Amino acid sequence: MSSSDNGHSQNGEQRGSLTAVGTGIRAVGQLTVEAIAHMRAADKLLYCVGDPIAEHVVKSMNENGAESMFHYYEENKPRAQTYEQMIQRMLECVREGMQTCVALYGHPGVFAWPAHEAIRRARGEGYEARMLPAVSAEDCLFADCGIDPAMTGCQSYEATDFMINGRVIDTSSTVILWQIGVLGDWSFKTGAYDTSSMPLLLERLRLFYPANHQAIVYEAAVYPGCKPTIRPIPLFSLPWSGVTAMSTLCIPPARAPAGDPSIYARLPQYGQQQR
Repeated sequence: MSSSDNGHSQNGEQRGSLTAVGTGIRAVGQLTVEAIAHMRAADKLLYCVGDPIAEHVVKSMNENGAESMFHYYEENKPRAQTYEQMIQRMLECVREGMQTCVALYGHPGVFAWPAHEAIRRARGEGYEARMLPAVSAEDCLFADCGIDPAMTGCQSYEATDFMINGRVIDTSSTVILWQIGVLGDWSFKTGAYDTSSMPLLLERLRLFYPANHQAIVYEAAVYPGCKPTIRPIPLFSLPWSGVTAMSTLCIPPARAPAGDPSIYARLPQYGQQQR
């Protein structure tokens, strides 16, 4: 084993490391045993969570080392600037030789670019860095809405990305559009976001679906004992559906998949049944 393998440098000093974990959507009950162990063992526990219960849970894991990064968010401040400041703080702790754990809301790798980028930069500088899996909003959606992505297939896009980059939908699959309540807004808001671009999203969706196709506005339950929001709407009502920054649009299939008989005939089991 080399000196770097045991977390120490050539001169015996402790080398820093970075582990990204997620708190799940409900920190109470969705934190993994693995994530808890890393949070407790860390020299520095950086965190960014969206509710006071989650913050209390995280701080209780490491009272001496816990440090919030939520203060980097400011009204109307570009999110890219906030993310860069978070990345720099993570790397500062790692460079100081700390075993650093960053705990983020949901899954640390889903809509969480700072964790991915901090890990990439830390590894580039020779530090150990990794990410642990966690419960994401998509996991909650599948469970709450009774969707098995293996049955219909599933396409998943960030809503602004879908709208501006010409994404193409297979209407025989389930489609999930994330962050519909912050459509076209790259800044941070403490209150309501500007949803005036919602008709543009509807315009794009109308290229694929009839106006009255039924969709679901979904919000996962954040607090224990609360129920998720599962609100069926026809697509034409989307601009007036009262979405929030937490809202996700789930669109069920509009048609059955079109099978390919030539492929079926070449499958061994299917071909035997036809003989």
